[in-house]
Amino acid sequence: MPEPAETPGTRKVVTPTRVVVGLCLLAPFVAMLWVSSYARIEPTFIGIPFFYWYQMAWVFISTALTMTAYKLVQREQRARKAGAAQ
Repeated sequence: MPEPAETPGTRKVVTPTRVVVGLCLLAPFVAMLWVSSYARIEPTFIGIPFFYWYQMAWVFISTALTMTAYKLVQREQRARKAGAAQ
């Protein structure tokens, strides 16, 4: 069945940018909910067991991923507004 042609007033709901944003926001949840992957003591980092420093590293990784997702959404919204104004 052919897909309907996109009319000037419609827009795609799922875009490649939104897929990347979703992955950026999903990654920390998967990493933290898969406890068996990091429930161990070794390797230690400056005397801190892996279990703890792995979780603390994800605080910074999650911040970077959330910031990236936010910037991507902002860029996509600006592009849509610019496209709608033309």
